[in-house]
Amino acid sequence: MATSSDKETEATGGSPRETGPWDDALATLQEWDPQWAAICEKMTTNPWTSGVLPHKTVELIGVALNAACTNLNPDGTRRHIRAALRAGASREEILMVLKMASVMAIHSCSLGAPILLEEAKAAGVKPSRKETVATPACEKARAMGQWNDAWNPFVELDPAWTDQFMSTGGSIYESRIVSPKVVELLSIAFDASYTHMYAPGIRRHIKAALQVGATMEEIMEVLKLCVVQGVQACNLGVPILAEELTKLSSERHRSGGNH
Repeated sequence: MATSSDKETEATGGSPRETGPWDDALATLQEWDPQWAAICEKMTTNPWTSGVLPHKTVELIGVALNAACTNLNPDGTRRHIRAALRAGASREEILMVLKMASVMAIHSCSLGAPILLEEAKAAGVKPSRKETVATPACEKARAMGQWNDAWNPFVELDPAWTDQFMSTGGSIYESRIVSPKVVELLSIAFDASYTHMYAPGIRRHIKAALQVGATMEEIMEVLKLCVVQGVQACNLGVPILAEELTKLSSERHRSGGNH
């Protein structure tokens, strides 16, 4: 039976059951290059052993980084969903992360809509839509102080669709399934991920995270989790390299046997 101290250690990530961001490729890497593998494993599993963030939060961030619409890594998503469940995450908490991973695609409009308005103005082109459209979800966000001025350009271009999107996104964040601090930490991870690197969002969510009580150390831990996600290159490539080496060796053996 696990003691309360055992549960506390597990909750803070002091003794992770899984090898952080790694899959079975680590064993092959340890065989091929044990020195580098040992150094890399220590660095990449640090967020699981440092105790700065609870183990469940670490795994939810792992789900976020792998399931993000800018990444879509099926193996990593499954690995971290499994680990998050084992760390005590609920279906609703993980589902919220997946919803957040979906709506981060709004940054396509955050980036592209202002450029469209600028280039249209330079070309002397004006939108054909002239009717006034009600935008209750947008107005609600403004009233709650949650509006982001980066959204103004696409309200101007397509207010009806923008309001639909804001209603979709707003329903996620209003649910309070996870704490406001964890929401901001997840948002930092989405925006700081090496597959995204959306600077305005990183700054906005770091500012918000500090306001709701996150420490600098906790935010740095999120950035570390973004970095250690880089070992997916080994998770992907090492097994392929092993397969191709085996295939090449077999081909050479057959070729040599024919002489």
